Amino acid sequence: MTQTLDHIVRDPAAPTPQQRVDAWLTAFETALAARDADAAAALFATDSFWRDLIAFTWNITTVEGRAAITDLLRADPDATNPSGFHTTEPPTEDDGVVTAWIGFETAAGRGAGHLRLADEGAWTLLTALRELKGFEEGTRTRRPTGVRHGADPSRVTWSEQRALEDRELGYTRQPYTLIVGGGQAGIALGARMRQLGVPALVVDAHDRPGDQWRKRYKSLCLHDPVWYDHMPYLPFPDNWPVFAPKDKIADWLEMYTTVMEVPYWSSTTCTSARYDELAGEWTVAVEREGAAVELRPRHLVLATGMSGKPNIPDFPGMDRFMGDQHHSSAHPGPDGYAGKRAVVIGSNNSAHDICAALWEAGAVSVTMVQRSSTHVVKSESLMDLAFGDLYSERAIDAGITTDKADLAFASMPYRLMPEFQRPLYRAMRERDAEFYRRLEHAGFRIDWGDDDSGLFMKYLRRGSGYYIDVGAAEMVADGDITLAHGEVRELTETAVILDDGTELPADLVVYATGYGSMNGWAADLIGQDVADKVGKCWGYGSGTTKDPGPWEGELRNMWKPTQQEGLWFHGGNLHQSRHYSLYLALQLKARYESIPTPVYGLQEVHHRS
Repeated sequence: MTQTLDHIVRDPAAPTPQQRVDAWLTAFETALAARDADAAAALFATDSFWRDLIAFTWNITTVEGRAAITDLLRADPDATNPSGFHTTEPPTEDDGVVTAWIGFETAAGRGAGHLRLADEGAWTLLTALRELKGFEEGTRTRRPTGVRHGADPSRVTWSEQRALEDRELGYTRQPYTLIVGGGQAGIALGARMRQLGVPALVVDAHDRPGDQWRKRYKSLCLHDPVWYDHMPYLPFPDNWPVFAPKDKIADWLEMYTTVMEVPYWSSTTCTSARYDELAGEWTVAVEREGAAVELRPRHLVLATGMSGKPNIPDFPGMDRFMGDQHHSSAHPGPDGYAGKRAVVIGSNNSAHDICAALWEAGAVSVTMVQRSSTHVVKSESLMDLAFGDLYSERAIDAGITTDKADLAFASMPYRLMPEFQRPLYRAMRERDAEFYRRLEHAGFRIDWGDDDSGLFMKYLRRGSGYYIDVGAAEMVADGDITLAHGEVRELTETAVILDDGTELPADLVVYATGYGSMNGWAADLIGQDVADKVGKCWGYGSGTTKDPGPWEGELRNMWKPTQQEGLWFHGGNLHQSRHYSLYLALQLKARYESIPTPVYGLQEVHHRS
């Protein structure tokens, strides 16, 4: 027999969620003001997590447990000097955990945060610096007037001022920050630098902003939804497609660069860089439209995406293969391959997209070579179950802005994230059981991550190993795309030979074999010694496939100080490029204005590449 209660009787003497949070914030601020690290740490649960985005540490770091929290708070309390902790909206309670959005100030700036409060104390705390005092962005009430009224014979117009900047920056006036890479990451950071008044220059080898997308294979489109992909300051319009085609993204980035007045040199290749420890600056040699230019920035940001150089295999017989062969990053698209036999090595996002496009273009056969298992999720299920609560129209209707969604997502420490991801992917597995049955019946090898935590954990840990199905996996299940398994033994003049002797006739071979670590770009530009000094980028030491331990708790080297003074890495998807560009920009602005930035917990190097 089931009894239904019309309401739950609450003890009238029990504190409300607001009272509980107010009491905790008051006690926390009192302990911090007294420089009593032990008392502040005692306000946290035994198993607790504090993630800080440069507010207390001038770093992106997570500390776990009371001892680690005590260590953080003892590091340099006078430099931070936090105060004014308060809630910014009414707290809520669910299953005994009170959730609160908070605001606070530090000596340097103003911050926002997120608190999860359990009976034992704070379970998770996020603190994020959002702006610097005295150096706020010129937005909203601080926006520039744009014109100086009255007569002025020495008036300089906006276009004249922009032309002057274009002539001077990089020649008679050096950028404080040089951003190498003009895709979404570099452009987003360039826009942040512009708004903060930091002289910065974005350089890219392509002819136009957006060419990083424009020049890829024609069927490429975003697999993440529009609500997840906005750029800083200028969101996509309400009629923007949920999944934007690559040429539409390219045109948007080009427009964005112009509208946001991002100083941007196209057709510019960096050939070398070296750091002068005594002068505290870089010497960077570039070729701009064939002319040599020497730049001397204080800070160098490699914004070449989350991936490094393409992993191009070295199979025996590649030199004698008579057909076309190239890495997926250089794939021109399916045009020209009608009636041809195509073999695609790999089974992740790019491999699926390319196989589907080749089939559509009339390739006589398309074979996907799966070398290891792949995690596959249907786009519709992913959008609903994984993105829906934070990045969707229903989230907007519930009052979840992009900024609030970003902070909510950032509030979950990486240690706990798999626990919260597993139920989502278990639900997808159940919802699409028939799809997975058909895919496995076709011979496709599926996995759900080493610990069944799904796509996003694979992305954070290794940046590969998954496909968001927008149709190609259905083609594999139906047999339109032929499936083969194994490693490549060799290529002949007309075929790919697998390690079990299987022969795959081919006129085209596409190597969808992924990318190396971002620090490969540092090795090429600066030197292997510097690449080894800063270590591997991406991954956080989960101990899972392609993400070896020890546990580090944050993505290696991303958006934060590295072991090489003045060298930074910036990249990721559009969401990460948007959100984390703020914290990287604030770190650079603070240094530009000579604000003290004592770094707590500078990342140790455990893996060189």
